Amino acid sequence: MAKRLFDFSFALMCLFLSLPVWAFICLAIWFQDGIPIFYFQKRVGKNGKIFKIMKFRSMLKDAEKDIGAIWAEEKDQRITRIGKILRDTAMDELPQLLSILKGDMSFVGPRPERPELVAEFIKNFSAFNLRHAVIPGLTGVAQILGSAYLDYHKKSQYDMWYIKNQNFLLDIYLIFLSFMITFQRKWGIKEEKFIYLLRDFKKRVEKEISQSSNFKNLIT
Repeated sequence: MAKRLFDFSFALMCLFLSLPVWAFICLAIWFQDGIPIFYFQKRVGKNGKIFKIMKFRSMLKDAEKDIGAIWAEEKDQRITRIGKILRDTAMDELPQLLSILKGDMSFVGPRPERPELVAEFIKNFSAFNLRHAVIPGLTGVAQILGSAYLDYHKKSQYDMWYIKNQNFLLDIYLIFLSFMITFQRKWGIKEEKFIYLLRDFKKRVEKEISQSSNFKNLIT
């Protein structure tokens, strides 16, 4: 209950404060590549529920028309110049505040994946489905300790660690880490104390994963 109340209140505040940024991004996308401004995708949520998320369009029009859904690559030729900036700064994710307000997502949890990719991963790695036990998040342990290109086996380890240890204070801590990572990695603002803090958190998570029998089937 506390998690949902926090998610709704914080998302509403973030939405209100970010409206000028929304306007600027919409104009930037429109000037460079026209419409559509937004991109809609189906994602898999808690208990396998399918829902739609909205993102600022960062790819060329009809980028997946012929190839369908594929795992993100570090040097993706489908991404526009504006799109690269949006992705590098995580601004393309801003519209997902609406999904948090609706209750389809939380601020913290396993990142929701596309149904096509989920089906493919589960076919080869059934434990991947365990991450759907909780509401998916805008950010999560896998995003903080890894990247968008993290192997899905390792991503599952981090997601299951979160599910096992989740609590309200941990969520607040992970949101703090996410904001700091945005400033550090994506905006170029360096803070040595935070680097050590993040390193210690990763050591703790990795140690608990390696020592817990609950993660044996998630070890790559």
